[in-house]
Amino acid sequence: MTDRRRLAMEFRPLPPIPRGMAALRFDKLGAIIAFLAACGVLAAPFATFRANRIVAGEARFVVAALPPWAAALLLATVVVAALIALLRSSVLVRLAASVAALVVLALVIGIAGRYLMPAGNSYARVSPASGFWLLVFAFTLLAADCFTRLRLSPPMRIGALGIAALAIALAIASGTWDNLSIMKEYASRADTFWLLGAQHLTLAFGSLATAAVVGIPLGIACHRSATLRGPVLSILNIIQTIPSIALFGILIAPLGWIAVNIPGAAAVGVSGIGMPPAFVALFGYSLLPVVANTVLGLEGVPAAANDAARGMGMTDRQRLIAVEFPLAFPVILTGIRIVLVQNIGLATVAALIGGGGFGVFVFQGIGQMAMDLVMLGALPTVALAFAAAIVLDAIVEISARGSAQGPAAA
Repeated sequence: MTDRRRLAMEFRPLPPIPRGMAALRFDKLGAIIAFLAACGVLAAPFATFRANRIVAGEARFVVAALPPWAAALLLATVVVAALIALLRSSVLVRLAASVAALVVLALVIGIAGRYLMPAGNSYARVSPASGFWLLVFAFTLLAADCFTRLRLSPPMRIGALGIAALAIALAIASGTWDNLSIMKEYASRADTFWLLGAQHLTLAFGSLATAAVVGIPLGIACHRSATLRGPVLSILNIIQTIPSIALFGILIAPLGWIAVNIPGAAAVGVSGIGMPPAFVALFGYSLLPVVANTVLGLEGVPAAANDAARGMGMTDRQRLIAVEFPLAFPVILTGIRIVLVQNIGLATVAALIGGGGFGVFVFQGIGQMAMDLVMLGALPTVALAFAAAIVLDAIVEISARGSAQGPAAA
């Protein structure tokens, strides 16, 4: 046998792949989602039953946490949705699968609460376990991937957020989750919940508004003066590196001294503990992103736009208001988005010095070893941060389009 013939036999092409197998293409992210879904159903408990709110719980897997028909519905939905995620398919099909899986999860966790709760027992608690949260994370990740691929317009993204919020509100109002422990914790603290929620929003949005009023003019001044820029940004960077708990503690002494020694300070609410030091600390944390993004946005204004404005006879003030600030606004708004999401999270820590907010539930729950009380404070905080990020991202995109079209139209 010649060398040429032997090489030809060794390197013969492989037989063609059957058409059906060639059509099956796997999605890399879908493989992760399918793995998480499998772990959520097979390897992790779906719900936890406790005789009361502070004792250790008993883990219940899907088949033990639900009546047979609900367990079958959940398993069938998870299997179908995971297969759709695993195989490359239409984005709309994948989105429908993720939404269907999340809706079924929302329904069956309420069924689990009713199924596991002993009749006439007001002390027992049923809460979602790690398997439920794994499944929620997996199919929320699938839905987020679908929304990214669809490239929805900003109004449509805000609309989708509104629909999700409405669905959650309807589920709460319908009593679907009334037997879950987090809703029992809410039922006994409903008035306090909304009061603390108002405090949380006051800290987050109030400190943001104050930082915007102070930080944007300061950023403009730093942009105009390189001598001022270095020291200001250095000081703000130092403030940003101080841990939040330490900064809250540092402010107690000076604000307490002001309240005692300066007439009228205590009358307007200044004190060493409570909301004032928390507000001042969040204001300090907010300044760096606002000032830095204002400087960055103004530096990014095209020189041609400024030259054209000068050619039209505009003064420096007119150029700032009519040309520079509108073009820099998307970057400034990005800094405001960073601040708001940051402040919503940091406001939780303010509870340690009596600042109120949802952190009160978090730290009370930790102290009492009541994890459902922790969740009562943590879940609204996460939801607020998530919603704020989506809404402000949409506003940033809309403003960026407007600023890009403005010079073109001019």
